[in-house]
Amino acid sequence: MSYKIIIEKKACKEAEKIPAKYRTSIDKAILSLTANPRPFGSKKLTEKEGYRIRAGDYRILYTIDDEAKVVVVYRIKIKGKSTYR
Repeated sequence: MSYKIIIEKKACKEAEKIPAKYRTSIDKAILSLTANPRPFGSKKLTEKEGYRIRAGDYRILYTIDDEAKVVVVYRIKIKGKSTYR
């Protein structure tokens, strides 16, 4: 069963600022969520609802709706102190 990916407007704007050499790995990581929204290496967030996966130095933050089979990507940030806020 495959999941549908929804990328929120804020995540799209953040993705536009990412250098092209990193975008390929980020795109692959997001597309892989359609087959398995909880891949090896994904972490459940403690402060907020959702999960995160790594794509190089970047973190992709997302939520999962198992009933509707939807993954919503809401942030794509370079890892730093403000990533999970």
